Amino acid sequence: MLDLVAARAAMGRQAILLPDPVPPHPLLDGKREIGRGEYSVVIDKGDSERVYKIVSSPADYFLYTADDRPRGEHFPIIHADHGIIGRASSGYPLHLIEMERLYPLDENSPAGELAKRLIEFYWSACQQWSRLGADMGRIALYHMTVNPLAINQSLQQALKALSDFVEDYQVLPDLLNANNLMMRKDGTLVFSDPVFIA
Repeated sequence: MLDLVAARAAMGRQAILLPDPVPPHPLLDGKREIGRGEYSVVIDKGDSERVYKIVSSPADYFLYTADDRPRGEHFPIIHADHGIIGRASSGYPLHLIEMERLYPLDENSPAGELAKRLIEFYWSACQQWSRLGADMGRIALYHMTVNPLAINQSLQQALKALSDFVEDYQVLPDLLNANNLMMRKDGTLVFSDPVFIA
């Protein structure tokens, strides 16, 4: 079984959380924080359908707002870009995004099983291309598009769109963090924020 913590450490991607507090903002005041990642904070909007996501990584911001961003069944639905609401300790602006609410993967669900297969295949490809250093993740993702798993067509198209985005924007993929793969209420696997800037 794949040890995700060890795999992420091997890629130099230790699990850390964004240290910055949530800035005061009329849309966020009185709302509950429900999640925090390396470059983001998720705030419950209170309607069970949408969340506010504060993102500090330019990679995430591009993924959510660029005109040519990947879209479709396996990418989050973005409802609004509410602009810059502060600055992270990293120096990057904090952007406020309103998006669909996604849920952690249930390991025993079809989406959870599929995510596990994708993560293991991705890690195997990373190991194969490890001599390329920082570029191994990009090459591994591309490898997944030309040597596909037995997955449905829409997910294969999503991997290709993600690979194209990674190349076009010169960001790096992160499919080893299970939190970057989430699901909708209906069980659809979604690439929630599988990119970063080194």
